[in-house]
Amino acid sequence: MSSVVLKEINKSYVDCRALDNVSLSIEDGEFMTLLGASGSGKTTLLNVIAGMVEPDTGSVLISDTDMTWIESRKRGLGMVFQSYALVPHMTVEENIAFPLKIRRLSRSEIRQRVSGILKIVQLEHLAKRKPRELSGGQQQRVAIARCLVYEPPVILMDEPLGALDKKLRDQLQREIRRIHQETRVTIIYVTHDQEEALFLSDRICLMRGGRIEQLGTPEDLYFRPRNVFVADFLGESNLLDCKVESAKTVRLPGGQVLRATLPEHDDAEIGDDRQLMIRPDRLRFVENDDSALNTLEGIVDATAFVGEVTRYTVRIGQVSVIVKARPIPGACPRSAGSTVRVAWAPEDALILQPGSTD
Repeated sequence: MSSVVLKEINKSYVDCRALDNVSLSIEDGEFMTLLGASGSGKTTLLNVIAGMVEPDTGSVLISDTDMTWIESRKRGLGMVFQSYALVPHMTVEENIAFPLKIRRLSRSEIRQRVSGILKIVQLEHLAKRKPRELSGGQQQRVAIARCLVYEPPVILMDEPLGALDKKLRDQLQREIRRIHQETRVTIIYVTHDQEEALFLSDRICLMRGGRIEQLGTPEDLYFRPRNVFVADFLGESNLLDCKVESAKTVRLPGGQVLRATLPEHDDAEIGDDRQLMIRPDRLRFVENDDSALNTLEGIVDATAFVGEVTRYTVRIGQVSVIVKARPIPGACPRSAGSTVRVAWAPEDALILQPGSTD
């Protein structure tokens, strides 16, 4: 069953088309992330679902009910924003109970629900504190609890962690994921942070210019991007110009023929210009040729230790590739200027449609 169905949503402003014929179905209990750069249309789409922006054309169905022209407060949705919007003179439990009092639930029902939600967000010990006595992460958990407590069919989150530092943001990501797994409430989450989207989502809707560029699981978008834009937006990619030699081989400008994988939707012909995408973590250094792998010889231009991996820049002819390798304690990394052989499996090299990454 779908919690939210968007059908052919269009929205234009004086100087731009914010949403261009967007259709999207979000399943009951799903964590859907709307991902994209500033101006991609993700927040406008969230606001259309919330009822804060009216589409020019199209329809919005929530729990099988047409809500396209229903005002926001009557849609019964939960909303979490960057600003926590907590009532400063109320305690944590009073803030969480507030939407239940508005709905005129009984005192016993309110106590029971607030107690249950405090356990889920792990804030029972802070129930009597005021917002000013909480950290930013604790305040955001209160804001999430306030949404969960009245059991909305859908919770909308608009970059809720954007104002937090990285360590706190990482902690809250784990909290949000745990809460979603416990409650299985439908969440529609807006972010421009691709790592956040990969970590949290059941599916990601990557947007550009008011349109859906690709929709799928984090694994789909990361390992099977539809085009160069998706490959470049989700994680780091090595993108090499090439020409199609066959359905399973390409030729680089330097003449090297490599085995690769052509996506099912691409009807490329021999001689077509394409770009070869290989993720840096799929490359590795080898000492000898291996017939099962693609191999190229290059020179290490630079190395950088970044904790979990060492990041190598390797020059191969006129192009450079990035190799991410796990450091071995006590072992010396390959030094700048050294000659190396870089290898990867054919299934890790994807032939993509060329195009702008802007």
